[in-house]
Amino acid sequence: MRLEHLLLIAVVQGITEFLPISSSGHLILAPTLTGEVDQGLIIDVAVHVGTLCAVILYLWRDVWRMTVGVLRALTGRRDPGARLAFQVILATVPLVAAGYAASRYLGDALRTAEIVAWATLGFGLVLWAADHVGMTVRRIEHMGYGAAFFIGLSQVLALIPGTSRSGITMTAARLLGYERSEAARFSMLMSIPAIIAAGGLAGLDLYESGNIALGLDAAAAAGLSFVTALIAIAVMMSWLRRASFLPFVLYRILLGGGLLIWIYMFNGPA
Repeated sequence: MRLEHLLLIAVVQGITEFLPISSSGHLILAPTLTGEVDQGLIIDVAVHVGTLCAVILYLWRDVWRMTVGVLRALTGRRDPGARLAFQVILATVPLVAAGYAASRYLGDALRTAEIVAWATLGFGLVLWAADHVGMTVRRIEHMGYGAAFFIGLSQVLALIPGTSRSGITMTAARLLGYERSEAARFSMLMSIPAIIAAGGLAGLDLYESGNIALGLDAAAAAGLSFVTALIAIAVMMSWLRRASFLPFVLYRILLGGGLLIWIYMFNGPA
């Protein structure tokens, strides 16, 4: 893989992973639009691992609180940190089950520019609707297990490239009335177990392949995606504390609509 393409993939992943615009969709589009060979799932997951480190660093207080809370819960003591940890775990269960089924029976069948385009446009409009009608009164501390499971269930739709895992979970949280920054915060916490699982499987594949060059490429991509993700998270959270999701919605409409024009008018269906 050329260095320029590797750097592009890492930067794209870092910027888009936690923004509600679909990192997987952008990773699929990158080789399609540049003419490069698809970077493959191992590089995809390597850059996800970089963003995982970024979100753990940014949300280290929540991560520490959940870790300590679970340890206290094991001794029989009730703790709000443990409650949050169990909510994140509960929210992850639907994605794990659906992800296993999708990887076994669908493979890469959905990784096309056409699907990315329709999902980017459609779920962007859904995000706008939820952000427009949803109340802004709840924080994570108000969340029950039913709400956590509902938000987690929405993650299943993110198996469609272009949907955006962060976007669909923020959409679900906004429908339930959670503040924008709180919706983003819970979405990022939910990403931690999901990325750990995907990164672990890809790491095992990489180890078994014995491809050292690929390993160095993956490490470089992870490092760069870590830096860009940390910056993107800080900017997004600052924005959502004082404004709406409208810029992300407009971006999705422009990207999805532009891709559909390119696909159907100039290039044919992908």
